[in-house]
Amino acid sequence: MTSKTLPSRSIRTYRGVAAVALAATTALLAGCSSSDDSKSDPLSDSKASGDAVVVGSNNFAESILIADIYGEALKAKGVKVTYKSNIGSRETTYGLLKNGSISVLPEYNGALLAYLDPKATPKTVDETTKAIEAKLDSKLTLLNPADAQDKDTVTLNATTAAKYSLTEKSSIADLKSIAKDLVIGASPEFQTRQQGLVGLKSVYGLEFKSFKALDAGGPLTAAALKKNAVQAGDIFSTDPTITKEKFVVLQDTENLFGFENVQPLVYKSALNQTATDALNAVSAKLDTAALLDLDTQVQSDNKDPLDVAQAWLKKVGLSS
Repeated sequence: MTSKTLPSRSIRTYRGVAAVALAATTALLAGCSSSDDSKSDPLSDSKASGDAVVVGSNNFAESILIADIYGEALKAKGVKVTYKSNIGSRETTYGLLKNGSISVLPEYNGALLAYLDPKATPKTVDETTKAIEAKLDSKLTLLNPADAQDKDTVTLNATTAAKYSLTEKSSIADLKSIAKDLVIGASPEFQTRQQGLVGLKSVYGLEFKSFKALDAGGPLTAAALKKNAVQAGDIFSTDPTITKEKFVVLQDTENLFGFENVQPLVYKSALNQTATDALNAVSAKLDTAALLDLDTQVQSDNKDPLDVAQAWLKKVGLSS
């Protein structure tokens, strides 16, 4: 990461904040997810009976979906699974992992590191993993990171992208000559953070026409982009609005926004090699484009996350 501060929004570091806006959605998702047939109290600190692997999720839609993917991938390899869905924020779930109440949790490497060591500034995904492992409780470990990331982006609306012939293969650096003509929108904090306007200027040489204070990748920013009130905005990379509105996400070639790879965090003694291999196989298949598509199916198309998880696993050859 290029910054010595926390990631540019609380939604990733303390993702429970985002759940306030998604409360109604996640409550419904939790009710129709895989936890239906193996439901347990998400805040219980009791360990699962027998040799079951307990798959937990934080209280937002994407975490619930990824937990379903993990759980169903494990089941496909004959592993007994129970779920503790829609638990809460990292402060809660990390404690449940440490005491063994949860065996597996979908995590985001950059946000987890910021929680464990806010001063860390890794430059690669491998460095991020090593920095996390240096601070993790000794009973926990990380499995392989996926290519999939849910992170801050600089995103253009379709009109602006077409006007300047920019595509999803274009870089943030390609805005250097045109940023002076663009209004960018994001959370108020984005204006003063390294992982925001400060870094966009120092790392990419961008100076925008003006800044509009909106929200952290939420509905205000998306609506302003759609209406062309802003031409660029900070939208999270797996937000279904990207697909729906044909927004164009620019490549962060200098890793200004750090790393937010999806990565399984596990209680070591709860997983055998079969379970470990099954989760690493998921990480090997899951990239940002796939996660965006899966999120869109759940959050925009209102599909059951369990059905979406099972269909994707079958599609990529991880279940029959």
